[in-house]
Amino acid sequence: MQQSAEFGELRTAHRSFAFPLTIAFIAWYLVYVLLSNYAGDFMGTKLFGNINVALVLGLGQFLTTFLIAWFYSRHAASKLDPKSEAIKSRMEGDA
Repeated sequence: MQQSAEFGELRTAHRSFAFPLTIAFIAWYLVYVLLSNYAGDFMGTKLFGNINVALVLGLGQFLTTFLIAWFYSRHAASKLDPKSEAIKSRMEGDA
């Protein structure tokens, strides 16, 4: 089954979505960590009240995490699940 064209399409659909988002998120996280370590004055810049750049970017990390999970859920439901169900049906039909 792993050698089938259907499985290859499923794997490609997953990888083409997951890998770029994973790389982008890791880069975004590393930028945040590097800024925190080496740009303390910038990160300490007050935006309003007691809210500074570091807090806004830190909260942005959480927001990004939830958005990626939501986008992946939508992608899986629309692209991956139908393909995996077709493969599963075919495998169960052959059994």
